[in-house]
Amino acid sequence: MKKLIALFATTAVASGSAMGAIALSGSASVSYDDNGASASATTYDADMTVTGTAGATTFTQGMDIDASIGVTSTTLATTIGPLTVSADMFDEDDSTTNTTTGGRKTDSGDNRSVTVSLAAPIGDANLALDDSGDLTVSGTWSGVTLSHTMSDDGDSTTGSASLAGMDVSVTNDDGSTTWSIGTTVAGTAVTINSDSAATATFGVTGNTVVVSHTAERAAKTATNTTTHHNTSQKDAFTTMAVSRDLTSGATIAATYNTFDDSLTLKASVAF
Repeated sequence: MKKLIALFATTAVASGSAMGAIALSGSASVSYDDNGASASATTYDADMTVTGTAGATTFTQGMDIDASIGVTSTTLATTIGPLTVSADMFDEDDSTTNTTTGGRKTDSGDNRSVTVSLAAPIGDANLALDDSGDLTVSGTWSGVTLSHTMSDDGDSTTGSASLAGMDVSVTNDDGSTTWSIGTTVAGTAVTINSDSAATATFGVTGNTVVVSHTAERAAKTATNTTTHHNTSQKDAFTTMAVSRDLTSGATIAATYNTFDDSLTLKASVAF
């Protein structure tokens, strides 16, 4: 009997140790949208992430679980001395029927990849090389964070810094430049960007209020209409969202959208 008890205790400890290396996280929400003058609709969403860790190696599996279980991401990463090896093991279908942003009509192919990063002893610089041949150099110097990627598809550079109380970010992607500026004024966090969009976030009696304005989107013809949709035109619109964290652990939110004069009520929880 003592041997059986000892065996059971050993098994329990081993199982407990294995379970201790597994973490679950996720979120769930339900939304009711009156859709303005159109028919109302109720939508549901639930996602879960499983993270397993063994020493310096981490496996992460993302899943969409509201209707059926569908994999959304799979990543395996490990550290070997100054090297970090990360494998994106999920080949997602990035084609879409959405024409609002000029998305892809066809899947771009196998987009799984392996990236090897080296914490190089060159000041605070990091070097990363993936299996497609893209090389990225990044780091922070004198409070300015810079990242430069050299690729066959076109080089890109991003820089960000805090200057005189403002958070500034500038990105140049193959000759096209975008920027954003954020600051806090009298407790209100304000962000503007090169797309003429603006967002203001502030607190009111325990509630969080977010007011966002999106500028008009012009119609554009895709460079390659065989692989990409054209971008459709859309008028400017403003949204105002009020959310509050409840003692139950859930968050309740109400969002008004001037584009279609709609009100959306949403209850969500994250764990």
